[in-house]
Amino acid sequence: MFTGLVAELGTVRGLKRVQNSYHLTVAARKVLDNLKIGDSVAVNGVCLTVVVLGSGEFTADVMPETMRLSNLRDLRSGDRVNLERTLRLMDGLDGHIVSGHVEGIGVIAKCRQDGIANVVTVKTPPELMRYILHKGSIAIDGISLTVTDVTEDTFSVSLIPHTSKETTLGFKTVGDEVNLETDIIGKYVEQMLKFGNKAEKKDETSVLSKATLFENGFM
Repeated sequence: MFTGLVAELGTVRGLKRVQNSYHLTVAARKVLDNLKIGDSVAVNGVCLTVVVLGSGEFTADVMPETMRLSNLRDLRSGDRVNLERTLRLMDGLDGHIVSGHVEGIGVIAKCRQDGIANVVTVKTPPELMRYILHKGSIAIDGISLTVTDVTEDTFSVSLIPHTSKETTLGFKTVGDEVNLETDIIGKYVEQMLKFGNKAEKKDETSVLSKATLFENGFM
C-alpha cells in the first residue's frame, strides 16, 4: 500500500522486453535505502516488484497487463518517473490510500495557472469517471491529489509549486498520458451495495416462494 506522496523522481535506464514481459530499470537514490529484492516500489503509480538491485538502480518485472493499462509502455531511457516506497506501519498517512493498481490512462486536456497553482485537467475514460467526485481523492501517476472540478468526461486538480517541481506533472503537457487510480473506498462501497441488493432480492424471492407454497397448501 502507498500514500501517493512521491519520494523522488527516478530516471529510466532501460525498458527491455523479456519473452512476453518486460524488465524496467530505474536509477534512483532515496528509494534505494534498505531496498531488497522482492520489495515493492511504485513507479508512476504502478506497484512493481524489485527483481534486481544494482549500483544506484533497481530493476522490476512488468507484466503485459500492466503495459496495457499504464503509460509505462511508452517509457524511454532518460525519462523521469515518480517513485514511492510502500507505506510502513509507523508512517503517517499524509496522502490517501493508494494500492498501486492503475485502472486506466487519462490524457491531459488543459493546463493553466491560477495564482501560484498549476491547474491540470485530465480527460478520463467513462468507466472511471463514476468514481471521481468533487473534493475527492485521485492518484495521477501515483501522486495523491484532490479533485477540484468535475465535468462529464474530465476532472481537474490544482498543483502547488512543490508538487510541480518534484513530480512528473510539473513537466507534462497537453496530450500527455497519465496513469489513473481512483479512490479505493468508493469501489468497495459500490461492491458492497451491489452484493447487498442481490441478497435483498434473493430474500424477497425466497419470501414470495414460501408465500406461494403456503397459499397452495404445500406448507
